[in-house]
Amino acid sequence: MLFLLLNHLTLCICEIYLNVNQMGNLLKVLTCTELEQGPNFFLDFENAQPTDCERDVWNQVNAVLQDSESILSGLQAYKGAGQEIREAIQNPNDMILQERAWNSVCPLVIRLKKLYSFSLRLERALQSLLESLTCPPYTPTQHLEKEQALAKQFAEILHFTLRFDELKMRIPAIQNDFSYYRRTISRNRINNMNLDIEREVNNEMANRMSLFYAEATPMLKTLSTATTNFVTENKTLPLENTTDVLSTMASVCKVMLETPDYTCRFNSEDTLLFCMRVMVGVIILYDHVHPNGAFNKSSKIDMKGCIKVLKEQPADNVEGLLNALKFTTKHLHDESTPKNIRSMLQ
Repeated sequence: MLFLLLNHLTLCICEIYLNVNQMGNLLKVLTCTELEQGPNFFLDFENAQPTDCERDVWNQVNAVLQDSESILSGLQAYKGAGQEIREAIQNPNDMILQERAWNSVCPLVIRLKKLYSFSLRLERALQSLLESLTCPPYTPTQHLEKEQALAKQFAEILHFTLRFDELKMRIPAIQNDFSYYRRTISRNRINNMNLDIEREVNNEMANRMSLFYAEATPMLKTLSTATTNFVTENKTLPLENTTDVLSTMASVCKVMLETPDYTCRFNSEDTLLFCMRVMVGVIILYDHVHPNGAFNKSSKIDMKGCIKVLKEQPADNVEGLLNALKFTTKHLHDESTPKNIRSMLQ
């Protein structure tokens, strides 16, 4: 009799354990746990304000970001000197046309120097943010949740980067103008002409600018190089501390985009677009910085989920972002990339 009672009690305990375990798994699914779908918290891209601990870094980065809109406006307004250059090349002996082309190109080169110089400031700002968002003892999730104002600035840098590179790709005049400038200044230097512009853009600066503008996505290249250098220079900091910040932010953006309770908290539709752009930006950066990239099965980014979220948005809003994943990532066409991911981006 005692044996039967004990056996029944054991079965009851096992049943309770199974029910509790099943309930726990159900709750995990319902609450989008970090284990299965990534970190689940709201990143306030609209209203995050710096705490006292964030203030110093936030002020440094803000001094850079407050110039970002004028940089984009300047790039958008870039018209180039194509007409003047064509006329000068077609009439090499007409000194009036040569002078007109030169006088048209020089101010443009000074503007291009300003854009390039901003990329150097942005590089330093990014490294300051990485120092703050990767330092022990906090995990990337804890950093992003506790230091939302810095996370917002990190997102703003990525948002700016994609916008800058999208604009640059539509302006072939930039490289044409700069190539003409390099050729002309070399020829004039041979003729011992005094060139005032060399005080503004010396040969070393011109070489660095040439490398910058030769890139299809120069600002993204700047960020990926800055992130790689940050990892290299901080040898005591594991690579994962840096790449996990990127993968965590991608996961947070994905969860926010696919969770109506979060998207309804956005005050503007622009924030939805901002969130999508940031998600794509961190994926691209992760793909450039992590040795195995973002598309590998071992990647900490749910690429299938991220692409699905994008494809659920209006096509006009995401065409450029899907193209960015296709054409500016590094590992998409690796053999290790699952076929279903590749087919989603075809």
